[in-house]
Amino acid sequence: MPDWKNSTALIVVDVQKGFDDTAFWGERNNGDCEANIAKLIDEWRHHGWPVVFVRHASKNPSSPLVEGSSGFEFKDVITGEPDLLITKSVHSAFYGDVDLDAWLKSHEISGVAVCGIQTNMCCETTARMASDLGYSLIFILDATHTFDVLTPTRKVYRAREIARYTAVTLEADFGDVMNTSDLLAGD
Repeated sequence: MPDWKNSTALIVVDVQKGFDDTAFWGERNNGDCEANIAKLIDEWRHHGWPVVFVRHASKNPSSPLVEGSSGFEFKDVITGEPDLLITKSVHSAFYGDVDLDAWLKSHEISGVAVCGIQTNMCCETTARMASDLGYSLIFILDATHTFDVLTPTRKVYRAREIARYTAVTLEADFGDVMNTSDLLAGD
């Protein structure tokens, strides 16, 4: 694992109330996700390390994440002011209303630790792009969650399996995949 102390920003992706809409999203994995995110935010703040909050403004009018809706708001676990707030309407936090890459470089940040919702969507896309841009990557798997996927042919892919696929892919070629307790024990 890279030396991440003082040079890694915590990127908290899309931890919004709209993801609690089970009628829209379906079944999720990892009931500990939000508690682990809270631990990470507390640890980063305790050390004065940079924290970035990202939120998704869906362009789909039927989405629970439409800007201005109650679902667009952050969940209660997201507290305090971030060092940077990004609003995006695509999968990657690097394509938001603030240039994340430029901000990280201007603050001499060489790594990112990614957590949030959804594991295989915006979290994974942000993580892959960070790695491709040259940042050291820590993906905190148990501080993410995703949902079951039902294909057009009615095949169901379970959220727990989708999360495992993300972990295998990221660890194979993009960066380190860790759990919250292991990451914080190394601090």
